Amino acid sequence: MRAAVIIFILFTAISATASAQQKGGKTLPKPASTGGQWTPLQPGSQPAPAKTVSPKMTIGQMKTAIEQSGNSPLYVKDVLKKKFKLDTIIVRRTWGFLGLADSLAYHGKINKVYGPYDKGKFLVQILAKNPNMFNHIGQIYLDTSVFAPKVADSVATSIINRVKEGSASFEDLAVTYSMGGESATQGDLGWIAVGAMIPEIEKELKKRKKGEIFKVWTAAGLHIIRKTDDPEEKDGYALMMRIFL
Repeated sequence: MRAAVIIFILFTAISATASAQQKGGKTLPKPASTGGQWTPLQPGSQPAPAKTVSPKMTIGQMKTAIEQSGNSPLYVKDVLKKKFKLDTIIVRRTWGFLGLADSLAYHGKINKVYGPYDKGKFLVQILAKNPNMFNHIGQIYLDTSVFAPKVADSVATSIINRVKEGSASFEDLAVTYSMGGESATQGDLGWIAVGAMIPEIEKELKKRKKGEIFKVWTAAGLHIIRKTDDPEEKDGYALMMRIFL
């Protein structure tokens, strides 16, 4: 009898609460269907709040959210619902880049999101970097399709002697004689990645000391090379993610 009274009191209280909410214009929410099963929580765990993205999220907010996500590919896929592509980019030189990709691969900071690019079509995030060895060289190039080989060799010998004697600088002679694009940079080719140079030049560089000037013959012509610096390790590879907006 006592148990029946307690059940009646509880039922009355629940009914009164529901009635009060209905009078206030509210109804009790129905529990979500779980296929007839309750999903038990693990001891000490709490239900994770659903991740949502505001449809009004600006590009700036999106970039910040990606950087702070901790797992940006997963965040982009599951939360932002955006497509992405991972690219491994090789840095061949530290300036005079081939395009946006290798420029970002060298200058960009890990985890930073850049863009948008291509008229707002995508963002780029730097996920990781790896080093490579780079050589810093100068060049005066003589095209043997213009100069006869003997003439080119004679000119090259004269150039090297003038630099060694101090009667002219390598930079000035590069502007005057070089038949490649380096004439616009006073012969400076900058830092070039190991493996990205003409093999004959790279092989000869290993034998030379910093500051040496020497000739290298290749199928392209005659190269007067200056080893400007000893090899250095720099950012040579980057794993990047393009996020399509």
